[in-house]
Amino acid sequence: MARTPALKRVLRFRDLTLFYIVSGLSVRWVATAAAAGPSTLVVWIVALVCFFLPLAACVLELSSRYPDEGGLYVWTREAFGGFSGFMAAWTYWMSNLPYFPAVLYFGAGSALFAFGSRGQSLSLSAGYYLTFSIVWLAIITALNIAGLNVGKWLNNITSLGSIIPLSALIVLAALSASHSGSATHFTAANLAPHLTLNNAVFWSTIFFAFGGCEAGSFMGEEIENPRRVIPRALVAGGAVLAVGYIAGTVALLVALPSSSVSGVDGFLQGIQKLCAPLGLSWLVIVIALLVALNAVGGASAFLSSTSRLPFVAGIDRYLPPVFGTIHPRFRTPWVAISAYGFAGMLVAALSQAGTTVRGAYTVLVSMSIIAYFLPYLFLFAAMIRLQDRPAGPDVIRVPGGPRVAVALAITGSASTALTIILSVIPPADEPHKLVAVAKVLVSTAVLIGAGVAVYVAGRRKR
Repeated sequence: MARTPALKRVLRFRDLTLFYIVSGLSVRWVATAAAAGPSTLVVWIVALVCFFLPLAACVLELSSRYPDEGGLYVWTREAFGGFSGFMAAWTYWMSNLPYFPAVLYFGAGSALFAFGSRGQSLSLSAGYYLTFSIVWLAIITALNIAGLNVGKWLNNITSLGSIIPLSALIVLAALSASHSGSATHFTAANLAPHLTLNNAVFWSTIFFAFGGCEAGSFMGEEIENPRRVIPRALVAGGAVLAVGYIAGTVALLVALPSSSVSGVDGFLQGIQKLCAPLGLSWLVIVIALLVALNAVGGASAFLSSTSRLPFVAGIDRYLPPVFGTIHPRFRTPWVAISAYGFAGMLVAALSQAGTTVRGAYTVLVSMSIIAYFLPYLFLFAAMIRLQDRPAGPDVIRVPGGPRVAVALAITGSASTALTIILSVIPPADEPHKLVAVAKVLVSTAVLIGAGVAVYVAGRRKR
């Protein structure tokens, strides 16, 4: 990117691997999966094979072809032109705005477990959840403006918030099973998944949990030797994700029946029940704080990476050119980071208006899922389109050549399309199903229409 001012290459293999872990591995999805019963294990495997592996393979090759700042934006722009590149970036960064308060609400609820009954008195306090979200978004924004060499340490440290709690869960589950056996009996009948209208949103949520491995490539010009580091970190981080989700779900089901794991705080409820007979109540406090930090890390990872999309769009002048400016001292896209952080705070404040904490959390997650998957359709389509273009000797291709690459991209596209359809289906307890579907479709149309309007306005100014 000849017009891009110099950025610091500060991310190494360790940093990027931990970035993939903190952005992809969340204990909240382990509790969600365990609450649905043993059949979730098969759903995890389906999501791994049909979505995550194709996605990782496409990211591996595309990031090697174009190891530039902006990742998804650049890949789609090279394949289909500026409009498609902008719309892929627009839907991606807009989908993450409700993700920030959603994941931070989860972190706020987890932190309350560390303070016993006094903490639980705040569980219904909208002010507490909102304050937690806005304060942490402000801290994350400030650290990332100061530079990735500063902000990366928040990602690195908070990655322990998923690794340690899941490891502790597996050990506690093994101890519990050795004394009293498994709380769940795994049979062929209860392992068989059943896709129905009642659990459609759950299926889409499991696929949603495996998203995010493309985000690291958005910082391509801030990674040391990206063609070498990204594939290695992607493989290492992806392995941790797959083992963490599947092994964590098994451990939670071995320790507790699925009926005992529910709600936003289901993971910590499970840990609490496992620690009580062993006299390890202090461990609940430690794990609660770690899980809260992991939620902060998830928000930090996506704010730091996704803010690079409006930065590159500013360089291309589809957004006001000020978005493409670099801080003279910190050498960071500080305007794009600041604007994105402020937008996240604004969405957090607006989402809480006129609803309960649990209602706000549910709405935020639902909004994230459908909008988040739209850019993947662009990504997989770009992978197919770019197979006809020559690649230099230093480009890492998908093993098996273009035929395998196209097959993987088609599989990923089909999985993404199915997930979007499932996301639209309202839950069984929704009294006004047609109205709920209409709201989702209209809000998506408005989101896309707003992106088209911004693009047209930016192109005219160019």
